[in-house]
Amino acid sequence: MRSFSIYDVYCRNARLYKDRTAVAAGDLRVGFEALLRDADAFAAALAARGIGPGDRVAVLAMNDHRFFTLFGAVSALGAVIVLLNWRLSDEELSFILGDSGARLLISDGNFAPKAEALAAKAGGLTTIFWGQAGGEALDMDRMAADAVRSGAPVFRPVADDDPFCLIYTAAVDGRPRGAVLTHGNIVSGNMQTAVTMGLTREDAYINMLPLFHITGLNLSLSVMHAGGKNVVIEKFDEHQVLAETERERASVWGSFPPMLARLTDAAGKDGRDLSSLRHVMGLDGPDNIRPFEETTGAVFWILYGQTETSGLVTFSPAMERPGSAGRIGPLTKVRLVDDADRDVPPGEVGEILVQGPLVFQGFWNQPEVTGKTFRGGWHHTGDNGRLDEDGYLWFKGRKPEKELIKPGGENVYPAEVEAVVLEHPDVREVSVIGVPDPEFGEGIKAVCVLAEGSTLTAEGLMAFVASRIARYKKPRYVDFVAVLPKKADGAIDREKVKADHGG
Repeated sequence: MRSFSIYDVYCRNARLYKDRTAVAAGDLRVGFEALLRDADAFAAALAARGIGPGDRVAVLAMNDHRFFTLFGAVSALGAVIVLLNWRLSDEELSFILGDSGARLLISDGNFAPKAEALAAKAGGLTTIFWGQAGGEALDMDRMAADAVRSGAPVFRPVADDDPFCLIYTAAVDGRPRGAVLTHGNIVSGNMQTAVTMGLTREDAYINMLPLFHITGLNLSLSVMHAGGKNVVIEKFDEHQVLAETERERASVWGSFPPMLARLTDAAGKDGRDLSSLRHVMGLDGPDNIRPFEETTGAVFWILYGQTETSGLVTFSPAMERPGSAGRIGPLTKVRLVDDADRDVPPGEVGEILVQGPLVFQGFWNQPEVTGKTFRGGWHHTGDNGRLDEDGYLWFKGRKPEKELIKPGGENVYPAEVEAVVLEHPDVREVSVIGVPDPEFGEGIKAVCVLAEGSTLTAEGLMAFVASRIARYKKPRYVDFVAVLPKKADGAIDREKVKADHGG
């Protein structure tokens, strides 16, 4: 009686906005009423394949308008969508499919051979495709006709705390962790973003962030919830973004380094009309934000958040408090604590703890990790920050046990990269650190001690790592040293490595 699911958003919008465009992709236009019909038809087709409440449906695809059909269909059935990062290696994807217990894998033509190989390795995993990639292709018109013939499907009521999606985060302890986000998490995230940014049915969002990413998911569904339009492009291309912004009168973007710099440069050359653009949300530095705002007249919103917090904990116009990570959101409670979980005095640095309806349900199949993360009834982010007197958060790095590097907005744990580097027979010791990167904001650097007589090059090591894990996790910088600094207990002194090699 008191729940409101993602599917309820679809039903509401179909009634209120009917023929207004919900999704645009090239020349394709799908209205809100038609989107609901497509979602119902897809749900009926999935139900016919045995998909029901709680079943996991994985998707491996570039951005596509059918993501929005899938979101509605999965929600209608009470199933759970597993959003796969297509940049991951085959081994990482295989682990996620196995850990999540996915029953169905949906893919597009870009990844058809990979999807078939993953399904074969998993055993018992059915694969279907968007478009004509091979195997069984999705045909919305046929599914709609089948649904009519079989009668209206009966959809299960979905509660706020029922899972909607699994998004696997970076591997803290050597394996990815599946963050369970509920319908309540997503709907609350929609409302917080829409209210703070003032989104309405007149807004249009360019999906240039991948839809497997929490920020891309949050912005797309927030605009949809407000009755606005989602413009879908397969992946980021600055010239296509500018052209679609002009054509669709887009008002909202999402951006992570190096997107903004490329967009600003292209905007000065392409001569597109960007007068409709109002908001850009993401991460970047003042040196890139200022010229972008001057060029476009749009406002850049800076943020702090995690997958585990359904996206946003703090956000506000970047130039409102330059250098900060934004102001505490209206549906978010934040504390800063010391290592004993005691509140730190105002203005001092402490670990960021979060409460509120955006906090995820926990890590899939990891009750001990979840319990530790949620100790004391607060989500422990593992990140450090300082709050000023006006509620703006100043990010101050990560706690040592959650050391994290963020190249281009992605999360990479040094321990994961170190484990792969040490698989190389020529590497005796390694310390992986984050360093400033002019293109991606932060870059990965491996500081290595090699075996005597080794002729391993930096390029060779980079290629070795890229062959084993996602390419965005490979080091962009490598230093070879005779010895690494050690602590009294013999462990590598990461802080001294940063001081010596972090420039």
